[in-house]
Amino acid sequence: MLKVGITGGIGSGKTLVASIFHTLGIPVYDADAAAKKLMNTSAEIREQLTGLFGPDTYKDGRLNRPLLASKVFGNPEQLQRLNAIVHPATIRDSQEWFAQQAGPYAIKEAAIFFESGSDKYMDYMIGVTAPEALRIRRTMDRSRITEAQVRERMQQQMDETEKMRRCHFVIDNSETVSVIAQVMNVHGKMLEV
Repeated sequence: MLKVGITGGIGSGKTLVASIFHTLGIPVYDADAAAKKLMNTSAEIREQLTGLFGPDTYKDGRLNRPLLASKVFGNPEQLQRLNAIVHPATIRDSQEWFAQQAGPYAIKEAAIFFESGSDKYMDYMIGVTAPEALRIRRTMDRSRITEAQVRERMQQQMDETEKMRRCHFVIDNSETVSVIAQVMNVHGKMLEV
């Protein structure tokens, strides 16, 4: 079974593309959702995050996401420390998930494959891209944050051009071409490998 990664910058449409593959019957691992779950369920992660960011990191037994975001976004050193705790656990979790899948291929969706080095575990990488202005608008609408906050998060990710250059396939989600047709094309190629 092939391991395929889907990546792209914030607001590019990774989740949309992953959902189309899922509709085609392809198993999809959502790294962001898995990381959120692990931060709430792993005693080891909870202990490390509390030690790093303080006792208010968890409120009523749940991760205090707004507090954590305020501490790491705009602070590359703290973000790196957070990632050093969460990424290895999420990578392990995804590897266990892949081992349980069957079929011609399965997909892992993650924003920071190349930044975390987890692309080395994938057989193929699919990039999802869209113009920056569209990505900003989508993220502002979805997450109810300001343009400045979106740009701050974009600065924490790899340059979009470089990210797409590293991918085997690139899906254009600029709303000018059919995403479904592009996904069907990649799906067909994955079935042929």
